[in-house]
Amino acid sequence: QVQLVESGGGLVQAGGSLRLSCAASGRTFLNTVMGWFRQAPGKEREFVARISWSAISTDYTYYADSVKGRFTISRDNAKNTIYLQMNSLKAEDTAVYLCAATNRGNSANVALYDYWGRGTQVTVSS
Repeated sequence: QVQLVESGGGLVQAGGSLRLSCAASGRTFLNTVMGWFRQAPGKEREFVARISWSAISTDYTYYADSVKGRFTISRDNAKNTIYLQMNSLKAEDTAVYLCAATNRGNSANVALYDYWGRGTQVTVSS
């Protein structure tokens, strides 16, 4: 089992920045692919970014086109924590952001993630 707890959400003006954190506990974190997803009211959960377990991987990070160039995902294995730095935020980024984990390889498919946090609300005012 992996337990995930997100933090860092809040209210920010368009063009601003936020940094989300996700602290993991439980089984080993090192071999786990971690991802960020988001869900807006009335919409399906969508992929935002994911990070592989090894920096050696040529496919270490991957982003949704909608956030590429604005968001950066990173991980600190010593702290069992991943981060999502969000810059140039837009009103359409408003959603609950959820951290997730999978041992089934690099993926952007929400169905392949087995462990989920409860989410943190991000609201961007225009």
